[in-house]
Amino acid sequence: MTPLLDKPLVLSLNRSWQVIGHRTVRQALVALNGGDPSAASALPPALGIDIAYGQHADGTWDFSHPLYLNPLAWDDWLALPIRDFDLTVNTPRQAVRVPTVMIATNYAKMPVRMPRLTREAIYERDGGVCQYTGEYVGRGNGNLDHIVPRSRGGRDTFENLVWAKREINSLKADRLPHEAGLRLLRSPQTPRPLPASALIREVRHPDWRHFITASA
Repeated sequence: MTPLLDKPLVLSLNRSWQVIGHRTVRQALVALNGGDPSAASALPPALGIDIAYGQHADGTWDFSHPLYLNPLAWDDWLALPIRDFDLTVNTPRQAVRVPTVMIATNYAKMPVRMPRLTREAIYERDGGVCQYTGEYVGRGNGNLDHIVPRSRGGRDTFENLVWAKREINSLKADRLPHEAGLRLLRSPQTPRPLPASALIREVRHPDWRHFITASA
């Protein structure tokens, strides 16, 4: 089991409150505690967001929407009360609430990333449509096809992989498309770089729901 400190449970925002990535609990606590206390006028490198929730009449918590989102520096963070649903880490002096969302105060940019070459990336690029027939086949009736088969020197690249109907893939076998009487709908391309926020869709903590949309 992964120790709590090493779990990537902390969503990271730039100073415009845009999602830029995530950190482990350990990384987040180091960043929050990394300011220079002598530089009173300067923002610390990171702020934790105190996400407050209301309670129903029966005492249960209402997580549907926060009452407020309050960015706090380290000293103020240490003073936060521990609620019954909070994760905590213990220090020699006290238990500290684990931050779930933090702001990188010195970072204003939006990093971009190239999508990784995966089965899912090819599926999303081609929209689940067979690139030989134009038929929507979804995940269940589709598969990856190497335009130039591996047996003939084809590589695993965005330009050489398409989503294809399983029956078409079997028919094509180790042939080039024209040898099997097939024609591509379009030449496959490498997807454009995407902002980091577009690639973070897995909600690893309930508090993240207020900043990102979970993938379907």
